[in-house]
Amino acid sequence: MEDVQVVAMLVRRCIAGDAVAWEEIVQSYNRRIYNICYRFAGSSDDAEDLTQEVFIKMYRTLSTYDSSKGAFVTWVTTITRNLLVDHFRKSKQDRMTDSIDTTGSEHEDVLPLREQIQDQSAPPDAHVRSREVSEQVHAALGKLSPELREAVILRDLQDMDYREIATVLKVPEGTVKSRINRGRAELARLLQRTYRQVM
Repeated sequence: MEDVQVVAMLVRRCIAGDAVAWEEIVQSYNRRIYNICYRFAGSSDDAEDLTQEVFIKMYRTLSTYDSSKGAFVTWVTTITRNLLVDHFRKSKQDRMTDSIDTTGSEHEDVLPLREQIQDQSAPPDAHVRSREVSEQVHAALGKLSPELREAVILRDLQDMDYREIATVLKVPEGTVKSRINRGRAELARLLQRTYRQVM
């Protein structure tokens, strides 16, 4: 959890022109923003460019952050998400998944991503296998619709709670839970298909 007072002080120092405070913010949130961008963009070059754009946008709008409306990390994630939506709208790279029957998976708890990809055995080549699994998950994420992908990324890869995700996505918590369940179910289906092809 972030320390609200420390973050508020850093933001005030940044707005006053303190470059060291801005550097602290960049170091604190760079990895998180890059990871979100990478999961959406699919390439490290694009993710780096998008991360830079997010920080430029953050720097320009820092004075609009209001700690009474939520955590700084939620504000940062919202900016990142909005920029990604704009980017994908412009580049028209949205890939829609096959439609899945939502009635069956609407309320059932589908396993989180980390549990779906756990490798029960640990052979000597575990590190290589882990990387392969990570690449398969990344490829499968790229096939999800943007709505499902962002919900799964924010919950399972960024560890945000439902309320924070609802704030970022500007949708009700029930919609967030539904998207996460549908996204996990679709990911499980895609990953099973991949494993069958590999076997």
